[in-house]
Amino acid sequence: MATAEQRTGDRARYAQLLEHAGRTTVALRAAPGAADVRLWGSGVLIAPGWVLTCAHVLAASDGRRRETGPDGVFGVAFGGRVEPARLVYDLSRPAPEAGPGAARADLALVRLLDPEADHPCAWLSDQPATLLEDAYIFRGHDRSGGADVPDVPGGHDRPDGDERPAAGKRVLRESAVRGPAGAPGPSAAVDPFIAVRFGARDARGLQFGSDVRVSPGASGGPLIDCDRGEVVGIVKGRHQQDHVGLAVPVTALRGLGPEHLVAGAEGLGPEPYHALMGLHDRWHWTGQDLARAGGPTWFDAQHAVMAGRGRLWGVQERLQALDLLARLPAPRDPLLVEAAVDEALERGERPGAWSLRTWRDGHGALYQGSDPYTELRAFVHYLRIVAQRTADEVRDVPGEEAAAVREGTARLAEFVQAKAVVLQPQDRRRIGPVRRRPRSVLVEFEPLFYDENGHELYNWSVSEGYGRGQWLRVDVQESAGGVPFEEAREQVLRGLGGRLLRADGDAGPGARVRLEVAVPEGRWHTAAGRWEVAASTRRTARRRPVGPGRAVVLRDQGRREEVDPAWLRRWQGMTAASALTALRIPPTGAGARPGGSAETIWRLLETAEDGALPALCRTVADGFGRDAVGVALDTGFPAGLWPARGHGEERECDAGCEEFHRGVRELLQGSGGLVRLPELVRQLRAKAAEEGSHWARDLILLYDDPEDPLPPLFPDRPQVSPG
Repeated sequence: MATAEQRTGDRARYAQLLEHAGRTTVALRAAPGAADVRLWGSGVLIAPGWVLTCAHVLAASDGRRRETGPDGVFGVAFGGRVEPARLVYDLSRPAPEAGPGAARADLALVRLLDPEADHPCAWLSDQPATLLEDAYIFRGHDRSGGADVPDVPGGHDRPDGDERPAAGKRVLRESAVRGPAGAPGPSAAVDPFIAVRFGARDARGLQFGSDVRVSPGASGGPLIDCDRGEVVGIVKGRHQQDHVGLAVPVTALRGLGPEHLVAGAEGLGPEPYHALMGLHDRWHWTGQDLARAGGPTWFDAQHAVMAGRGRLWGVQERLQALDLLARLPAPRDPLLVEAAVDEALERGERPGAWSLRTWRDGHGALYQGSDPYTELRAFVHYLRIVAQRTADEVRDVPGEEAAAVREGTARLAEFVQAKAVVLQPQDRRRIGPVRRRPRSVLVEFEPLFYDENGHELYNWSVSEGYGRGQWLRVDVQESAGGVPFEEAREQVLRGLGGRLLRADGDAGPGARVRLEVAVPEGRWHTAAGRWEVAASTRRTARRRPVGPGRAVVLRDQGRREEVDPAWLRRWQGMTAASALTALRIPPTGAGARPGGSAETIWRLLETAEDGALPALCRTVADGFGRDAVGVALDTGFPAGLWPARGHGEERECDAGCEEFHRGVRELLQGSGGLVRLPELVRQLRAKAAEEGSHWARDLILLYDDPEDPLPPLFPDRPQVSPG
């Protein structure tokens, strides 16, 4: 708590901050050119083209809407001019389907109709206000014609005359404003602002008191916490007999949703709060561009206020961090924000004291009054969590939008890395590994050599995959001699059920990670979808087939690290193809003789269209089928379909083969693309498990993504950690 002497000294540094606050405070009134120029109330410019005010300011004394021009146009006065504007969001009127218990906030968002209108913006706090020591409220100013009149009652506003500040109250009479191109405009008078003597938050909002009654017309104006240099509330009303007022905390704006959009207005999309605060934060960061000509900014004023406090996470760090967060998409679930805050603050999961909607809100929740070093560590850890989890959301998503998000998370990660260098080594290690969401579990069988009985021997490993070649080896069996394949498989299956369940838990509620099985040539008939694994983590858990419950794909163990150009080119062509088509091998009517069909298969695969996917009904364990899969891999094919128990060369195709190829054609016709194929095959396996005799009961899907290559063969090589 600051002493009286400290507060007196601080006030000398508030002048620049209060001047900025005066420039961003506006007056709401009738449309430009209207005869009635009486003041309705105040508002504050918070983002390019957007004004935040109280919803009741836009209502007349009888509760009806104010008299406006065509299409609801009214005026917003600031900087010596009046701009046309329209109400866009009304938070005091939730959608009817929200129910009577829905939260209502006396807030409204107004949009300026001129997209080129140039104006400054105030800074909205990202944290809740509690006790106010040095604070001021501002009232809109309009000297373009006529006298100001009291605002209309709202909440517990009471009109009591157009009171002007008594002696001793601070007054800013002249402020430089910017014209449309940023050049100095005409000088405009700024209405009085009133010093707040005390302030505290309760269930109704922010209660505050002053030495004089709040001036009429202040409703909708900003409440500035000078100790933090932020707008923390929007003035709602005043008591009639005393000098106590009420403000709506700006954190109430977190309740903004699409349901608050006024009929006929153009809004900010499905996540209006995230979009609005993104505009706010990006505007302030852009305003700090050192190459841009202009006067001092709001953040220059904050620097002056907060200088000498010894903060390691200061105004500049916050400004850049919130700009980077603003360029990321909104979190898919607000609970992710709570979880990230809990993890950064090293506390157990628990509901926050206030709702957190966006990554920006989570940033504000980290101010815990800790020592500067602990505070810095929390911010660095939190931003790293956000960067990683946002990147996880789009790691496999195609298109330019997802690529832009990945680029944004990379910039945020670079920023975090730069800020983490001042942390102690043990803290850098502690914040390093962020618990990531695995997308797959990889089982890999590595062939060694043959034993004296002619059996090929293997080592094996299990890894968690995070996409784009990032793997973490979690289990391994390596020995000088290795074990036969069947024994290696049984060793894997003993712990695979629990490993998959743990990965599901890390991936999120309801998730089922993909099982990928990498085998060498000669093992392409491995029916991993029919493997039976433990259904729970109980010691005596029952075993169930893995294929019906999760996607299971086969990978070629011979493809590793270095990506063949033909493989990548074919993958890109197949993922971009508008439809997939079955490429029957061998084609109908082709001879089954190996010598006579080999060249035919090479030509068939080399000249296949982008959407072609090889389908074989013969066994791929040996003979023709094994050679055909090898040719498909050599010509770059990343995907293919065949049964684990295909027929050999001793017989020709029969009715069962025709059923298989017909089923594959039908599967691919409705697939919607290559990336959906693993899940569609899983659904088909589930259907086959129910029917018993279904043609797809032992269907194998080769799905080998060159953009997510297998990990290095030898565990002593560096691997990419999940952090």
